[in-house]
Amino acid sequence: MNRRIKSFCSSCALIAALFMASIFPIPSANAFPLSEEEQEILEKSLSIVEIDREIARIESKQQDAERSMLPLNRELGKTEGQMLNSQERAGARLRAYYMGEREDLLTALLSVNSWKDFFKVLDYYELIMERDRDVLAAYKKDLAKLNKSRKQLSALASELAQMKTNLLMQRERVVELQRSVDGKLGSSTDPEHLQAMIEELTTYWENVGLHEVRRYFRALASAMMDFQDFLKDHQDSLVSDNGGYVLVIREEDLNAFLHSKNALLSNMAFIFEEEKIVATGSREGLNLRVEGHYTVENEPQNSIVFHVDQLVFNGLELPDTTRMELQNDFDLGFYPQKIVPFVKADEAVIQKGTLTVKLKLSL
Repeated sequence: MNRRIKSFCSSCALIAALFMASIFPIPSANAFPLSEEEQEILEKSLSIVEIDREIARIESKQQDAERSMLPLNRELGKTEGQMLNSQERAGARLRAYYMGEREDLLTALLSVNSWKDFFKVLDYYELIMERDRDVLAAYKKDLAKLNKSRKQLSALASELAQMKTNLLMQRERVVELQRSVDGKLGSSTDPEHLQAMIEELTTYWENVGLHEVRRYFRALASAMMDFQDFLKDHQDSLVSDNGGYVLVIREEDLNAFLHSKNALLSNMAFIFEEEKIVATGSREGLNLRVEGHYTVENEPQNSIVFHVDQLVFNGLELPDTTRMELQNDFDLGFYPQKIVPFVKADEAVIQKGTLTVKLKLSL
């Protein structure tokens, strides 16, 4: 049922986006020549929209974190109360050992005159020892629980502090960008035209552009999840080398693979240049350019991670907040151990026309 609801919502969102696209004209830096001033002011305006959205996202996460801290604080207070009781009982048990009470009991066990009395005292002794173990185990458990709660609270507090710092920084960026945009509008010979362009761009981006860009990234991420299929069709791409393997991915092979995975990607071209990969696509007046690079990461697992270095929508560069959001939301990397279980990536090199991944054995 949940899957049907999600599918229905996705369909509604797509229909809405297409409807808005039919209503609003599609502003594109490629559709008409922009002056340097217009290019700058539109990019800054688009950055304001996106950083404002990032601010709203941070504020939402901040509220969630603050709400999460309330039950954690309550749990911490409750655990601290339990700890006092456990600590007192455990302390009494330990004092009994150090003051010789348990030794006296053991002496009594060894001084009985009959087997019957011996087993009675032994049962009593084992009962006391079992109780001691339970008390000390409860103390240890409560102590571990307390330390876990403190760590969670500390981590959440640090995350919240970082969010507040980031929020202040983003707000300062928006103020500065808005000041610059207002200054440009004030000194423009045709401020009404510029303002109309800003409003048109903002409306299109918020109602269509962002949705379409995320669709492209979602399609790419879905295709990369099946990257192990690439080797099935290109077994010659993986060759042994010096006790390990080398995976050579050719530009034309990657394009064919991605195009076969999703029709949306069929109008995108992926180009390997020196130390970077560039993906460009154009559909129904929407132009997208993504530039990035790969790095080898070992945490939380060995992987080839894609970093978005530049994102250009209809000729206008989007801010770093949008790049990071898309990079975090959509995984465009791949995992060598899903291809060959006993290897791990050691190096990823992008050259003209090829991506070369060096793999070493991880037995």
